[in-house]
Amino acid sequence: MDITDESRVLHSVTTSSASATQALAAELAAVLPKPSLVLLTGPLGAGKTTFVQGMARGLGLKESITSPSFLLMKEHQGLHPLRHLDLFRLKRQEEVLALGLTEDLPQDAVVVVEWADRFPLRLDMPTLEVRMGERDQPNERRLDFYARSFNAEDTARIKNALRAD
Repeated sequence: MDITDESRVLHSVTTSSASATQALAAELAAVLPKPSLVLLTGPLGAGKTTFVQGMARGLGLKESITSPSFLLMKEHQGLHPLRHLDLFRLKRQEEVLALGLTEDLPQDAVVVVEWADRFPLRLDMPTLEVRMGERDQPNERRLDFYARSFNAEDTARIKNALRAD
């Protein structure tokens, strides 16, 4: 499923390690407007949870972040709340709706969804899609960033954070 318009790519980055992916995500989390939705797509092992760990660090979380595969959704509190979802195990759109993705969502939250390409998630909030893929080297990851509904100032901040790699 195509989540975004291909012509709206903001930036593409190749990271060379898990720590580089986390550092990039931390930079990004610090400049994202709140609330924001971050959709992560890519094959198994592409680095989706690693990316979320970096975002958590950028939001000031100190706790260890793991994929909520069996819980489906976890909420963490740092400088800003992080709502972390994993849609891998879900079979039907109705299950996604039952999660209550935006119910009681704090106004300063970042919602991050792993396996976001499994079901359409068109929410009324600024959305950043991160398409992740493996490269030639074992630890390299290609990350393509797409944006929807950010204002010009926020878009510029995001682009600058992505270029700081």
